[in-house]
Amino acid sequence: MKKTTFFLFVIIALISGYVIGNRFNIFPVKSSTPAYTYNFQVPKELSGDGAAFSEIVKVVSPVVVNISTSKVVERDTRPFSDFFDDQFSDFFEPYHKMPKKWKEQSLGSGVVVSPDGYILTNAHVVEKADEIQVTLYDQQNFKGKIIGADPKTDIAVIKISVENLPSIKWGDSDKIQVGEFVLAFGNPYSLSNTVTMGIVSATGRANVGIADYEDFIQTDAAINPGNSGGPLVNIKGELIGVNTAIFSRTGGYQGIGFAVPCNMAKSVMTQLIKEGRVTRGWLGITIQNFTPELAKEFGLNKSAGALVTEILKGSPAEKAGLRRGDIIVEVDDKEIKNVESLRNIIAQSKVGSRIKLKVIRDGKTLSITAAITEFPQDLAQAEPQGHEEKYSMEENTLAGFSAMNLSQEIAKQLGLPKDEKGVVIVKVEPYSAAEDAGLKKGDVINEINKKSVKSIRDFNSIISSMRKGDTLLLFINRSGNKFYITLKLYS
Repeated sequence: MKKTTFFLFVIIALISGYVIGNRFNIFPVKSSTPAYTYNFQVPKELSGDGAAFSEIVKVVSPVVVNISTSKVVERDTRPFSDFFDDQFSDFFEPYHKMPKKWKEQSLGSGVVVSPDGYILTNAHVVEKADEIQVTLYDQQNFKGKIIGADPKTDIAVIKISVENLPSIKWGDSDKIQVGEFVLAFGNPYSLSNTVTMGIVSATGRANVGIADYEDFIQTDAAINPGNSGGPLVNIKGELIGVNTAIFSRTGGYQGIGFAVPCNMAKSVMTQLIKEGRVTRGWLGITIQNFTPELAKEFGLNKSAGALVTEILKGSPAEKAGLRRGDIIVEVDDKEIKNVESLRNIIAQSKVGSRIKLKVIRDGKTLSITAAITEFPQDLAQAEPQGHEEKYSMEENTLAGFSAMNLSQEIAKQLGLPKDEKGVVIVKVEPYSAAEDAGLKKGDVINEINKKSVKSIRDFNSIISSMRKGDTLLLFINRSGNKFYITLKLYS
């Protein structure tokens, strides 16, 4: 009896100990799965509670300047005749009280690029300025002189008479990567010595409509009116761009800003300082972007590159052996992604230099060397005489357009040379394949599927073998602009 009681007591004690131990976690059990540990290492450049950015600001701020410009605007003092002045003097009295001359002022930013006082800014900041005042970081004021301006890239160089200035360190905009931290400096809304931070949102932005030669760095670092001409720097404090413009529906910051890459700005600046003007390279071709649809028609898988649509007579391209239909994919081992990248590379090439082109022609890769000449001031060419074509018109129901022979009279109306050959589109049906492809009334078809079209007879000969679902490769001349279009036929 005593043994039974003893064992019962032991059992009760063990159960009670287990329950109490689990309840109060006296005997914790180790999990077989280790707990998650956040093991992210902060980059060395950004460690130290943001001290890296503060150091960048300390170094860069002294090279950023405020640029204040003014110009005199004059109104016509006598817009009306003496008769009207006499008869309606009371009515026009408010007008006569307006000042005859007044000054318009604007503000911008700039960056010191050399110790002897050269400053880089935007062309639109100093455009038509009668007076330029430059205010340094230490609030000293100097009169600025325009050394040169290039509206095609929106870059200008001014100079102040002072020595031993702190100047910016140049970076390499070709090495910029999307996602990099950047800082934008300037004087937005007259608030001097302002800095904002963001990242590189994109590179190679073109077709923005700001300048003729566009290869912008896009950033979300806040850029506002007054920031124009200020530096965009990387986390090494190096100049990688010149703040130029913002995309905004309100006039204020909306997360999209653009900067001219420093490599382009440096090339322009060097020429403006040495020669007072900018000379640009010329190859003598017209080009268009190579789309996936065009790539398919040319038998290629990749759509990168620039498609040559015309070779100008006597040009370096003609002498080098380039042909219409060639696809330029590299220049001096640099990949050509689109029309803008090729145009910028050629424009920045030194006049007299030779470049190596990697070209795809009929599916084969060729290497062609071409000499770069200076972009000519006048590209106008004499129009040779041709022969009048007989009037004829043909409608293509599958494609959805009507075409007729191109006469000398029609060519003249379209602003084309008299000897231009082809058929002209006179009607495009709504909701048709032609409309979907982008064809327009007045377009001249020179080729179909790389076969020459000089008349309606040629047109009919080629089209007659086409069936529903086929795709045509058309070479079009639209008011002198030549390019390829793909057109899929359907009824």
